[in-house]
Amino acid sequence: MRYTFLISCLLFVGLGFSQTKKIDYTSDRSYKDEQKYPGAFILSKVNNQVYFNHEGIEVWCDQAIFYEKDDFFKAYGNVRMKQGDTVNMTSSYAEYNGQTKFAFASTDVRLTTPSNTLTTDTLFFNRIKQESFYRSGGKVKDTASTITSVVGRYFMEQEKFSFNTNVVVTNPDYVINSQQLDFYSETGNAYLYGPSTITSETSKIYCERGYYDTRNDKGYFVKNSTVYYENRKLQGDSIYFNRNESFASATNNIKVTDTANQSVIRGHYAEVFRDRDSLFITKRALASMKQEQDSIHIHSDTLMITGKPENRIIRGFYHSKMYKSDMSGKCDSIHINEKTGLTQMIGNPVVWSANSQMTGDSIHLINDPTTEKMDSLKVFNNAFMIQKDSIEGYNQVKGKEMYGLFSDDNQLEEANFIKNTETIYYSRNEDGSLIGIDKAISSSIKILFEEKGISDIYYYTDVESTLYQESDFPKNARRLKNFNWRGDEKLTRKEDLFAEDGPIDLPKIKGIPLPKDENFFDERKEEDPQLLNENSRLTPDILEHRETDTITKDSIPPTRNKNRKRLPFKKIKTDH
Repeated sequence: MRYTFLISCLLFVGLGFSQTKKIDYTSDRSYKDEQKYPGAFILSKVNNQVYFNHEGIEVWCDQAIFYEKDDFFKAYGNVRMKQGDTVNMTSSYAEYNGQTKFAFASTDVRLTTPSNTLTTDTLFFNRIKQESFYRSGGKVKDTASTITSVVGRYFMEQEKFSFNTNVVVTNPDYVINSQQLDFYSETGNAYLYGPSTITSETSKIYCERGYYDTRNDKGYFVKNSTVYYENRKLQGDSIYFNRNESFASATNNIKVTDTANQSVIRGHYAEVFRDRDSLFITKRALASMKQEQDSIHIHSDTLMITGKPENRIIRGFYHSKMYKSDMSGKCDSIHINEKTGLTQMIGNPVVWSANSQMTGDSIHLINDPTTEKMDSLKVFNNAFMIQKDSIEGYNQVKGKEMYGLFSDDNQLEEANFIKNTETIYYSRNEDGSLIGIDKAISSSIKILFEEKGISDIYYYTDVESTLYQESDFPKNARRLKNFNWRGDEKLTRKEDLFAEDGPIDLPKIKGIPLPKDENFFDERKEEDPQLLNENSRLTPDILEHRETDTITKDSIPPTRNKNRKRLPFKKIKTDH
């Protein structure tokens, strides 16, 4: 029993000694000045620098004030602090508390690791947490970029920096400005919080939450994300960006603004290829182009916009629809050449203009690119025009092809049908009473319109015309072959573009969580040892957490205010 008790005592003493291991030191010269530094040794260099060693950390300096009883020293002149083979720090002044393993350095501070170098005016170093911190402005340089900020924190075990307030990342290819940025030096991954921009010669990105791979120049952005190109602006709930491939994609609530062509494209999934000047968009895809004082809207399952602004082409695939205040239409596919002003409608096309419906195998609309006014219309093969009569029945004209002309106010004023033309026309008096129903065939027909109605009809070559009394013309004969009235499909407002679309199931955007709100300076109880000794030059208020030390809330104020006050910090002076 006696031996067991003795061994227990020895273990207790051993553990206690290891927990309160003292700071070792060597010095060429050592003396005391109790009046000026009571209880301290004054150590100074003659040939060799003063040297301290404490549990894996080594410090060299020209002069030191060492309070051996408190395990605390202040180091002056050419201070160098080393931890293992990975962390080296130099400064003009430093303090170290062996009881709390907390250090402070000031004036020309330089912290070097294998992957980066940190320079600042004042730096705090917590060996227990393996974290360093500055709030007086600092700069970090790695192999690719230089990062500056007012506040910075380095998590050594994670090789992670957390930069706050006026963060600027300078890279040869771009510049990042952010309110808060977390940077992992081993991978080059950066996480942006608050209003942030990434600016290069070819693009600019804005987001309020985002991730960027600084090594491979690609990123993912959420919350008010926007990519600006030379003449395009891409917005969406989430945006993926690859600088090397000149590519960006967006998901949910997308808006692409084309400043050169005054157009806006919307949808819920898009891909943009900057070098090719092309855009692909789907899921409720809608392109809106300004024309004179009006806008034309195109909706398709998929839209593709290609070419430079002066040669832009818009293609719509599957279930295409068009709406303008004075015209609308539907087809399977649509092709718009903005340079020539030609719009081609292919696949069961139909166009409604005023009271007229026009169908055919394909329809071409020609717009004057200079005046932005509708110039003409062409219907190829099986051209068919129907206009509902004012009271009953349908006025009808058909032929192989049709050519229409528009007035200055974009109203159809003339239509010419050629080859095998036929008409059925309800002839009425000025008071609206029916004269008869005229059925005619000829080689070609010209129709003139006035106030959205037919005013005159001219028949040319081999004309055969018969005016029937209503009672003599059977109802089943009042429609020409291939008659197909589609008036119930007519688009009368912009919202009708989506009337036939079913509900859309949008993917859930995976967000980027905010960082944990951790304080570098922990709240310490009165019985706990203070981070630095009472002989430290630092005051207690300096070793307290401030609101400005961390920014982790969504309500981060914008940084655009040039009159914004600089965050306060206390300048540390040396006491030589």
